[in-house]
Amino acid sequence: MMPPATPGGTTLAADGDRHASPDSVSLGESTRVWAMIGWLGFGGPAGQIALMHRQLVEQRRWISDERFLHALNYCMLLPGPEAAQLAIYIGWLMHGAIGGVIAGVLFVLPGVIVIFGLSWLYVALHQVGIVSAIFFGLKAAVLAVVIEASAWLKERVRPCPAATTAWRRPRSPGFCDS
Repeated sequence: MMPPATPGGTTLAADGDRHASPDSVSLGESTRVWAMIGWLGFGGPAGQIALMHRQLVEQRRWISDERFLHALNYCMLLPGPEAAQLAIYIGWLMHGAIGGVIAGVLFVLPGVIVIFGLSWLYVALHQVGIVSAIFFGLKAAVLAVVIEASAWLKERVRPCPAATTAWRRPRSPGFCDS
């Protein structure tokens, strides 16, 4: 459930903290942010989700932490890439169908361009020493991003206490109700 709106284009979160209402953010501004997230979103889903949280919840305060985590949980239940689904869902929340399309395209397209460029560079110049060194350094950087993002996710997402032993017993009604 969306927090109640307050005057001045903000919403009041459950913790009493004020956040910009998704309706008060212009389509142009959100398009620029989705493009930036798309270009910086390396490190797989954990890195992308952490980047979205940092930009949309912590820095810009466009949605509450509670709303973000609710959307993340919803997207994790669906088959497919949850980071892209989360971007599309938040874009849709903010600007309807056009917002979802813009967020989805700008979330995916920059990564496709970068991967294509890096692939071409590797195929063409992988035997050059400096290029091999750059790719070796990129591996380490991506690993650091993934580790940091995984640590962030571990702190933020509350696991169901019974989930750690779920594989040992059959599921019963009310299994993770908490």
